[in-house]
Amino acid sequence: MTVKEMNDRRKELGYSYERVAELSGVPVGTVQKVLGGITKAPRYETLKALEKALRPVEDDWFFYDWEKDVSVRENLTYAGRKQGMYTIEDYYAISEDERVELIDGVIYDMSSPTSIHQAIAGKIYNKLENYVTGKKGPCIPIISPIDVQLDCDDKTILQPDVIVVCNREKFKKGIVYGAPDFVVEVLSPSTRKKDKRLKLKKYMDACVREYWIVDPNKKNIVVYADDGDDDYDIFVYTFDNEVPVRIFNEECKIDFKEIYDDIAFLYEK
Repeated sequence: MTVKEMNDRRKELGYSYERVAELSGVPVGTVQKVLGGITKAPRYETLKALEKALRPVEDDWFFYDWEKDVSVRENLTYAGRKQGMYTIEDYYAISEDERVELIDGVIYDMSSPTSIHQAIAGKIYNKLENYVTGKKGPCIPIISPIDVQLDCDDKTILQPDVIVVCNREKFKKGIVYGAPDFVVEVLSPSTRKKDKRLKLKKYMDACVREYWIVDPNKKNIVVYADDGDDDYDIFVYTFDNEVPVRIFNEECKIDFKEIYDDIAFLYEK
């Protein structure tokens, strides 16, 4: 849930800030600042506690039912296997004209990206490329399409929108084998639940150091950053903010106001 979604949920439930504080264990002053939008980059532990207090009981933050995902190929049977049983061999047997991902043996269709989606991903990539080139370091930024064999097994191949890989040994036969250091997913209507739940969990489990979810519709960015202690901090930004890249010690910053100003005309088309 975003901060706005949590605040909308609070109002729907009729909860006061004091009630949310009581249910979450978060000090009431912090609740007011986070849900009131004063704190622009709340900590992961705070957001997790607030979300737990406000989400519906049956809604698990990490729960994902692939059988209800409209992007899952319906009634797919290939080579005698069904959804949940597919492997990388099946993935590479699918025509290159079809954009798909393989996650835990399930094949998901990927819709063609919009101009807004591509413009945002491209500008993020360009900022990262310029920074890395200037530093002459080992890290390699890459924009989709690129296959990422995230779990180093034969059941998952992802195609993130933008990645940064700093260990060059992870490049094997044209793919990335293992977890990138940095991943950006730009949401589209057909992928938003998958990117915000299923792929978030996959990236965390694989120890991706930093994961950005960019929402062009809500004009916000949610950053999940490894805190170095087997957990993640969460930071929420808007398209009015500069967002620091934490794997680069915040020396590199992506100015989303500048990006939005450049592509605002696409929202009017």
